[in-house]
Amino acid sequence: MQPAFFPDIYQMKIILKQDHDNLGKTGEVVNVKDGFAMNYLIPNGVAMKANTSNMKVLDEIKKQQAKKLEKVIAESQKLAGELSGVQLEIKAKAADDIKLFGSVTNGTIAEALIHKGYTIDKRNILLEEPIKEIGSRTVDIKLAGNVMAQISVSVVKDEA
Repeated sequence: MQPAFFPDIYQMKIILKQDHDNLGKTGEVVNVKDGFAMNYLIPNGVAMKANTSNMKVLDEIKKQQAKKLEKVIAESQKLAGELSGVQLEIKAKAADDIKLFGSVTNGTIAEALIHKGYTIDKRNILLEEPIKEIGSRTVDIKLAGNVMAQISVSVVKDEA
């Protein structure tokens, strides 16, 4: 701890180039001890000095990221609109008119979407648990930019 009569002259403003557990997220401007910045953060590429030219670069990067995010969200909303009309029919073997021999998982739904012309990662298909009964239900899909879509999935008995 510094004595009270020493000013905070041993502090340096830096811009984080990557996430750091104790300091913050990428792009944040933080104050750290100058020795820590000069001996560790800057040489290891974790941060850069927060001078005027680097601040301008940071502002430009943030503007570009905002434009990219807007574009991604617009594309995701368009895809969500297309997916809202999609109705999947998945055939599965069933013991009787209700219980399935296996289950319909998010991977099965992803494969059915590929056959319809949509490439969705199975990890983005949100099922609380695999479908184990014949019937219809709505399934949520998480798209880029936290946009959500819903599709209708009907599981029917495979007569073959």
